Amino acid sequence: MEKYTNMLINAEEAPTFEDFILLPGRSTVEPNEVDLTSHVTRKYIVHTPFISAPMDTVTESELAIALARVGGLGIIHRNCSVDEQLNMVKQVKRAESFIIKDVITISPDSLVADALSIMRNHMIHGLPVVDNENRVIGITTWRDIRNVEGNLKISDVMTSRDNLVVARENVSLDEAKALMQKYKIEKLPIVDENDRLQGLVTFKDLELKGRFPYASRDSEGRLLVGAAVSPYDYDRIKKLDKYVDILVVDVAHAHNDNVISSIRNWCKEISADLIIGNIGTKKAALDIVSEIEKVDGLRVGLGSGSICITGVITKVASPTLYSTAQTYDALLELGATDIPVIADGGIRNAGDIALAMAVGASAVMMGNIFAGTKESPGRLMTFKGRYYKEYYGMGSARAKARRLSVDRYATVSKTVDEGVEGWVPYKGSLFEVVDKLVGALKASMGYVGAASVMEMRLKAKLLKISRHGVRELSPHSIFTMDSFRE
Repeated sequence: MEKYTNMLINAEEAPTFEDFILLPGRSTVEPNEVDLTSHVTRKYIVHTPFISAPMDTVTESELAIALARVGGLGIIHRNCSVDEQLNMVKQVKRAESFIIKDVITISPDSLVADALSIMRNHMIHGLPVVDNENRVIGITTWRDIRNVEGNLKISDVMTSRDNLVVARENVSLDEAKALMQKYKIEKLPIVDENDRLQGLVTFKDLELKGRFPYASRDSEGRLLVGAAVSPYDYDRIKKLDKYVDILVVDVAHAHNDNVISSIRNWCKEISADLIIGNIGTKKAALDIVSEIEKVDGLRVGLGSGSICITGVITKVASPTLYSTAQTYDALLELGATDIPVIADGGIRNAGDIALAMAVGASAVMMGNIFAGTKESPGRLMTFKGRYYKEYYGMGSARAKARRLSVDRYATVSKTVDEGVEGWVPYKGSLFEVVDKLVGALKASMGYVGAASVMEMRLKAKLLKISRHGVRELSPHSIFTMDSFRE
C-alpha cells in the first residue's frame, strides 16, 4: 500500500469526552463518602480538584479567593502588567490568613487622602502607622478617616501606640481572637520586643477560617494561588516567585525547543511549584519530564476549549481526554506518576471531569464554567431577559491586543486569531456552581465504586458510545423550559 494512503487508513483515533461513558460497577461507596482530595502539583494538595483557567475574563483575585475557599485553585492571568498581576496575587494572600506578613503600612506624616487611596487600591480597611525604623506608633482605619478632610495628617487621626493593643508572633489563634473580642478591635498588630511590625491579624480572617475548613491553604494558613507566566519573561517570574505558590507556564504548545530551553534556564532558581503546558502527546510528556529538571505538574489538552478555534483553522489539536491518557501513559513509563496531570479544555460538566480522572487526571482546569459566575471579571449584560457574562479566548484578537499592550515579551509570530469572543450564560455564585459540580462528580464516582481520585483511576471502566447513544442519554421527547425560552 502506498505510504500516504496508509497514513490515512491507519491514522490513530483521538477520542473526546463525547465518545465515552463510564460503566457502573459494584459499589460500597455512597456519594457523601467520596474524598476528592488530590494533588495539583507535587507539593500542593486541594480538597476540590478544580482549577480556574488563567484568562482575563475568568481569573482575577475575586474568583481566585472564592475558588480557594471552596478547596480549589485559581490561576491569575498574565494579560496585564506584572505589577497588576502581583497585586492580584497579594490580594489573594491577604484575603484570609492568621497573621498577614506582607502588611501595607503608612507613615504618620502622610495625608488622610493618601490613606484613603491606599485602602481603595488594595481593598483593605486598616493601616498600621510606622516610623522610619518600622516601629508601630499607631493604627488608622476606614472608620477613622472616611469622613475626615483629606489634607489632615495621619498622626492627627490615628489611634496612638499608647491606646493600641498589640501581640507578639507567638500568639495563638485562640489568644488573638480572645484579645480582639475583649478590646472590641478588628485589627491586631504583631510586633517584636522593639515594637517593630512583624505582621497583622484581622478579625475577619479569623472568622473566615472557621467558615471554610476545606479551603486550599499554604503552610502559613494563607489561601493558595497560582499565576500564569511566559517562559521568556524572567523578570515577571522572579517577582511573582516571591509571593505565589504555583507558577503556570502559559503557552499553547509547550513541546517546543525554545520553550523547553528557556524553562530549563530558570526553573532551578524558583521556589514556587511549576506547572508546564499545554501539551497533547505522550512524546511531549516524555521529552519535557526528561529534559526539564523541575516539573511539578503538566497541563494537557490542545484545541478543546469552548472558545478555542486552533483545531478548526490549523487542523492541529489534541482533545483533552486523549491528551490526558497519553500524558499519564508517559508518566507511568517514566515512573513519575507523582507529577499531577491537569486536564484543560472542553470540560462541560461533572461527567467530563469523571472521565478525565478515569484516564489519569489529578485535577481539571475550567474556563467556560467559571466565566459565567458572579466572581469572574467579565462584563455582565442582558439579552432577551437573560443574563450573560463576557468570555473570550486568549488567542482571540481582543486578548492578544491587550497582551501586546502590557507585555513586552508577548510575540506576534502568529498572525491568525485562534480564539473567539462571545458571551456565556450567567450562573450565579461560584460557590453554587462548585457545589453542584462536586455533588455530581461524587455521584459519578459512587456509581463506579471509587472512594477517591486514585480509586477512580483504578476502578473506572469506559464504554464507547455512538452519536445515537449521546442523543439517547440527553433529555429527549420532551419540551424543557429552555425550549420555551428560545
